[in-house]
Amino acid sequence: MNLQEIKQAIRDGKTVYCSNTAYTVVKDNLNQYLIKCSINDFCIGLTWRDGITLNDIENNFFTL
Repeated sequence: MNLQEIKQAIRDGKTVYCSNTAYTVVKDNLNQYLIKCSINDFCIGLTWRDGITLNDIENNFFTL
């Protein structure tokens, strides 16, 4: 999935995963998209600071 597909899926109420089901993409109350680990609640930004480059490759993002 590319960045726009990920954001649209989140807006549509779908759960987007990154690499495996332990990592979900969430939108926080500051409208930031984050990749959150369900094991330790650690988060990183969905993208680099440029707001375009994903923090993982497109092929690793998926919905079930």
